Amino acid sequence: MFGSVACYVGGRIVLVLSDRREPWQGLLVPTEKKLHDALRRAFPELAVHPVLPKWLYLASRGGGFTDVATALVERIAAGDPTIGVEPKVRLPRPRR
Repeated sequence: MFGSVACYVGGRIVLVLSDRREPWQGLLVPTEKKLHDALRRAFPELAVHPVLPKWLYLASRGGGFTDVATALVERIAAGDPTIGVEPKVRLPRPRR
């Protein structure tokens, strides 16, 4: 996904690991827009992704990257419903 690695748990996409140029260097945190504020209060290092504003972003160059990434993974492992989205099913295009 986006030249990055997508992580799924229970059919939900929960993280995207990216090692490209900014703003694609860090973790993308898929979540519903209505949950952004709650997650950003819990993790002030998260920002709305400038290209994909429906998801949050943790830049790898930011201070505390390892601690925040670890805490996010722990919340995912504990089943936190605020992190992750159901991927949209794309139907194949009909051939002409």
